[in-house]
Amino acid sequence: MRTTILFFAFILFTYSQSLLAQDTSKGKWVSLFNHQDLSGWKIYGSEKWYVENQELVCESGADKEYGYLGTEESFKDFELTVDFKQEANGNSGVFFHSSIEGTKITGWQAEVAPPNNFTGGIYESYGRGWLIKPELKKDRALKMGQWNTMRIKVVGNQVTTWLNGKKMISLNDEKIGAREGIIALQIHSGGGIKVKWRNIKIRKL
Repeated sequence: MRTTILFFAFILFTYSQSLLAQDTSKGKWVSLFNHQDLSGWKIYGSEKWYVENQELVCESGADKEYGYLGTEESFKDFELTVDFKQEANGNSGVFFHSSIEGTKITGWQAEVAPPNNFTGGIYESYGRGWLIKPELKKDRALKMGQWNTMRIKVVGNQVTTWLNGKKMISLNDEKIGAREGIIALQIHSGGGIKVKWRNIKIRKL
């Protein structure tokens, strides 16, 4: 009888510890970039992705085509922050709830672009195109050629973005809420693009 009681006590303790571990991990900030190499990421396309001075750099290659750097892990509800610095043409973006075949990406992009090109807006790739653009007056938050911080929050159908602390858009979209997928950084086609990234952090919600 005592053995049976001890056994069930052990099972209950193990289960409670498991729940505690899950609760502890939820909401914990995790770095997606170790500032040393591309561990945890996969390159799509022939454009350039490399680490220099502990910063992640994306740069157009000879093909001047689209290129992506995607996480190996998928995410659904999350909050992400990332610092970026645009050098030369800064046309890029942060994709979420996405999947990639070759260099064809399906999913949603939080835009990173030169001035007056709707940084922080949401674009659906191979779908409906622009879903929402921030008001152009909000573009004053963008510091071209300097470090900027973008924050992206996705919970269910709701997507919100901030640029340097300024709220850029808020969008409710059922298609977004119905999916999950990888996080991916983009190099736009056309050549002449160079963007640096650092402090890429995410927490599951």
